[in-house]
Amino acid sequence: MRKSGILMPMASLPGMYGIGTLGKPSFAFIDFLKKAGQSVWQLLPLSPTGYGDSPYQSCSAFAGNPYFIDLDLLKRDGLLKKGEYESLDYGTDPAAVDYGKMYQTRYQVLRKAFARFSKWYPDDYYRFCYEQGWWLEDYALYMTAKGLSGGKSYREWPDGVRLHTKEAIDRLYAEHEDEVHFWKFCQYEFRRQWLALRAYAAEQGVELMGDIPIYVAADSADVWASPELFLLDQNGLPAAVAGCPPDAFSADGQLWGNPLYDWAYHEKTGFAWWVRRIRYALEFYDRLRIDHFRGFDTYYAIPAGAKTAKTGEWCTGPGMKLFRAVKKELGDVPIIAEDLGELFPSVYQLLKDSGFPGMKVLQFAFGPGDSEYLPHNHPEHCVVYTGTHDNTTAAAWFKAATPAERRKATAYLGLSKAEGYAAGLVRGALASPGELCIVPLADYLGLGAGARINTPSTLGGGNWAWRALPEQLCAANAKKIAALARLFSRA
Repeated sequence: MRKSGILMPMASLPGMYGIGTLGKPSFAFIDFLKKAGQSVWQLLPLSPTGYGDSPYQSCSAFAGNPYFIDLDLLKRDGLLKKGEYESLDYGTDPAAVDYGKMYQTRYQVLRKAFARFSKWYPDDYYRFCYEQGWWLEDYALYMTAKGLSGGKSYREWPDGVRLHTKEAIDRLYAEHEDEVHFWKFCQYEFRRQWLALRAYAAEQGVELMGDIPIYVAADSADVWASPELFLLDQNGLPAAVAGCPPDAFSADGQLWGNPLYDWAYHEKTGFAWWVRRIRYALEFYDRLRIDHFRGFDTYYAIPAGAKTAKTGEWCTGPGMKLFRAVKKELGDVPIIAEDLGELFPSVYQLLKDSGFPGMKVLQFAFGPGDSEYLPHNHPEHCVVYTGTHDNTTAAAWFKAATPAERRKATAYLGLSKAEGYAAGLVRGALASPGELCIVPLADYLGLGAGARINTPSTLGGGNWAWRALPEQLCAANAKKIAALARLFSRA
C-alpha cells in the first residue's frame, strides 16, 4: 500500500515555551497530518541533545529529552502553576530553538514540578523505576554525578565514581537520593506523555517513525556504565572513533568522535544490548529508521586524536549475524535502513539479505549518469525523500545546484518557476514507485535554507534549531498536501 508522511523533528513544532513538546503542539501536528492525508510522522531521535545540540550525540541511548515534557500537562496534573513558567525567557525568536535559554529555564521549572511530585511518590512511579531500572538507574546516577562535577566528562570524575565501583555508586545514591529521583521523575513524565501521544496517533491512523542513531556519545551513561560494549583502551578512552571519509558533504570527512562497538563482545552475548535497544524503541514507535546502516557492514574507524577523518580505515561490522539475532528474539521488525553515503557491494548485499527497505533521496539524483536515486530506478520496497535532515531544503538545493543539475532536474521532472521548484521536487518524490514517501515539512512549504535542520560537519549556525510557525500548520496547507497525497495514491 502506497503511503506518505512528513519529516518533522519534535523540537521544530510551534508552541509557547521555546521548543516543541509532547502536549498540545504534538497533538495538533497529528491532527494536521490526518487532515493532510498523511500516514507517517517521522521524527528525529527524542534523546537528550548533546554536543552541538545534536540528538545524535546523546548522553543516553534510552532516555527521552526532558525539554519535550509539556509544562501545561504538568500544570493539569497539579505539579505546576501557570505563573511559574508562562512568562520565563525561552528565547525571543519563535522560529528557532534557543538551547542556551532552554538549559537555563527548563530544569528550573521541572525541579519545581518534582518538588511537588516527590512529597508522595505514586505506586506507578515505583513500578516505572523497577521496570525500567536496567537503563534508568545508571542514567539517573550519571546525570547526578555530572551535575556534581559541574558538567565535566565522566572521565574527569573522582576515581570510584568514574570507574563505577559498587562502593562509590552506593555512596552517590545515599548522599544524593533526591537528585537521582529528579532525573528518574523526568523520564517518568516523558514516558507517560509520550505513550498518551502514541495512543492518540494510533487513533488517528498516524504511524510514528523513530530514529535510532547507530552510535552513542563518548561521554554518556552507556559508555560509563557498560564500557565492555565499546572499543576502549586501558585508560577507558576510545581506541578509535566513528565518522565518515571525505564525501560530497565534507572534504575532510566527518569526525563524529563516538566510540566504536566491540562487536566480538556483542556477538558473544547474542547481541543482547542491541536486541534490548530495538525492543525498547518499539515500545515508542511503529517504525524504526536506523541511522548509518552501512556501519553494520563496514564501519569507518578513525584513530583517536586525529584532527580530521581523512586517516580512517574501513573495518568489518557484524553484518547479518546481528539482524538474525534480532529476528530470532523479536521476529520481523519494521526497520528502515539509512543506506546513504559511500556504499560497497557488500552494503547492498546486507540490505538485500536483511529485507529492510533502503532510502532514495531525490536531491542526490541529478548528477551525471543514470543514478539509482532517479525515480525510474526506485524499487517499490524503499522509502523516498526529497531530502533528509542532513540536506538543505528542496528550494535551497535547486538554487545552489550546478547548472547541469538544474537542467537535468528541470527536464526530468518538468520543473517550472510557476509551479515552484520545491513543489516540483515534492511531486517527483510522490510519483516514485517507492511504497513510502517522506517529505520534510519545509519542502511542502517551499522554505529556503533558513529552514535547514542540520549541516553535517558543522557546529552552531542554526543546526537543530529551526521551528515552524503556527500559521504554517494551517488548514489550507493541509488541504494542499492532502490533494497531492490523493493524486499519487498515497492518501
